[in-house]
Amino acid sequence: MRNNNYLLVSLILPVSVLLVGGCASEPAPKASAEKILSGEQMLRDSQGIAQLGSRWQEGKQMVERGQAMQREGQIKIDEGRNLIEEGQKIMRESEEGYKNLKQ
Repeated sequence: MRNNNYLLVSLILPVSVLLVGGCASEPAPKASAEKILSGEQMLRDSQGIAQLGSRWQEGKQMVERGQAMQREGQIKIDEGRNLIEEGQKIMRESEEGYKNLKQ
């Protein structure tokens, strides 16, 4: 009877280790489902990317031109304000001078 128990324990232990080890190991890698691209597909993709790059560059140039126009416009606005202030100052001085002459 002891031999049977010993035999049973000696068989159960390695089988248990194999089962636990099998469950703990990483799964086998799956075959790649991704298809290899053809030369034509790569060419179409690269042309699409080039079109996106050109479009982006066109947008960037538009932004830069708009910013330059805004800077130029702000300079003109500032010049206009200065002219108005100077003109109003001259008008006030002239009016005061006129009032002083009339007295």
